[in-house]
Amino acid sequence: MSATSIAGVPARQLAAAADDNLAVHASWAQERLPGARVERDAGLVLVDSGLPCDTFNFVLRSRLEAAAAPARVEGAIDHFRRAGRPFSWWVGPADAPEHLGELLRAAGLEAAESEVAMAADLHALRAEHEPPRGLEIARVRTPAQVRDFARLLAGNWTPPDLEVVRFYEMATPALLSDDAPLWLYVGYVEGTPVATSELAVGGGVAGLYNISTIPSHRRRGIGRALTLRPLVDARAAGLRVAILQASADGLALYEQIGFVATGRITEYKPPGEGAR
Repeated sequence: MSATSIAGVPARQLAAAADDNLAVHASWAQERLPGARVERDAGLVLVDSGLPCDTFNFVLRSRLEAAAAPARVEGAIDHFRRAGRPFSWWVGPADAPEHLGELLRAAGLEAAESEVAMAADLHALRAEHEPPRGLEIARVRTPAQVRDFARLLAGNWTPPDLEVVRFYEMATPALLSDDAPLWLYVGYVEGTPVATSELAVGGGVAGLYNISTIPSHRRRGIGRALTLRPLVDARAAGLRVAILQASADGLALYEQIGFVATGRITEYKPPGEGAR
């Protein structure tokens, strides 16, 4: 069952805010990279990082009129086809038209992943948690910490995706600026980086992304700590609602913290790219 409202915010309004937040996560740094291209209008947001890596190339926040939707879909797909770069198209509860997924499949894309969209009232957060002994969580403030963050994320693929490292290397000046709406965190155990999380501020909500822990340090409460720290910081900054996309592995943890389901997010990709 999905929540009808969170912190007094109706589900439909929350879904739109979540899409706006995802757009900040997916495009803010790219807009500041040489060679990248971000197009946004009332109909959709297209993000092309210029890198051959679908981790940073997106189409999202679709608000298409039914009659114009097929042509807009073909146009966005054709952009990446001509550029020769992989990408993913994210479809959530607020996207339009309602049959957007069918249009994407008709245009040749395939559903690669589906995750649960979740939201939480930050003032009702169950944040009581004793961090694991020896864990230190740093809000990223230096180029070395950005490198730690990037290398941990790159390690989520086998072999590690070096394009992820390259992206964060190029984005470092923007990410370390005082006005950056992307807050990066790294968890260290005895000085070794072992976990990451990211909070994006946009759409009037706090969005959690890139929560990961290296295999050797899982099931120790580190992921929970890296989830809670950004949320507590967001609450201190005056935000009321947090959103995230939960895989099956993380669903129970997020429910324990206080998140509830608000819908589903599905990722579509060209054939052969599959889930990463």
